[in-house]
Amino acid sequence: MHAKTGKIVGITIAVLIVAAIAGWWVFVGSTNKEYYTQIDNAKTEELGSKGGVIDPTGGMSLLYTLPCYDAQGNERSISFGTERQLKEDAYLELTVEPIRGVIGWKEVHFDELPSEVQNRVKK
Repeated sequence: MHAKTGKIVGITIAVLIVAAIAGWWVFVGSTNKEYYTQIDNAKTEELGSKGGVIDPTGGMSLLYTLPCYDAQGNERSISFGTERQLKEDAYLELTVEPIRGVIGWKEVHFDELPSEVQNRVKK
């Protein structure tokens, strides 16, 4: 019976180690990816707080859902919240994590966009 208990403990420890490494890999940002988009204020949705202790909107009042492009020009629709309306036609570089989504963004100039992205957005 002691050998069986030892195997269970060993397997449990191995699973915990693998889970800890996977969690660290995802949350530390080793899988971050940059996407680029152009602001279209017609593609926003008003967010209202649903109340309660935890606000699922994160205090953001607008939700943007825009076509975004990686450095190779591959398109993906991405949603992110903001506290205010952003400048129409501005270009953004979004930092996206697989589970958390958009974790940051900054405004960039057209000539800072990868060439494949420049071909996909209007100047």
